[in-house]
Amino acid sequence: MMQDRPITTLFSDLIENVTTLFRKEVQLAKAELSEKAGQVGTASASVGVGGVILLGAFIMLLHAIVAWLAVAGLGTHWGFLIVAVVVGIIGYVALQKGINNLKAARLMPTKTVEQLQRDAAVAREQVR
Repeated sequence: MMQDRPITTLFSDLIENVTTLFRKEVQLAKAELSEKAGQVGTASASVGVGGVILLGAFIMLLHAIVAWLAVAGLGTHWGFLIVAVVVGIIGYVALQKGINNLKAARLMPTKTVEQLQRDAAVAREQVR
């Protein structure tokens, strides 16, 4: 049955199938990107709310540490300096980790990219 079809029809069907496949992959990419954007939005909101709530408790804890250092015999100004440096270092490390997690490579629609590569390989095989 397939032998009765002219080469132009076969080529036309191949082009139509590849076009349809490409459209489906683009739809998949859009859906995956939308999902990733939703994940970033939800995560950002949670981080923001948690950060605001914890900020008050953290400030009180830092003041308590400074007070403890003063009771231990260290001057208050030295206590504030030590606490500020330690907290600054911890904050810097946390900030760098967060920035690294938001890099574009982590948000790339990897499933779609892999599928498009497989589809391109199949299309190349069909043309040969």
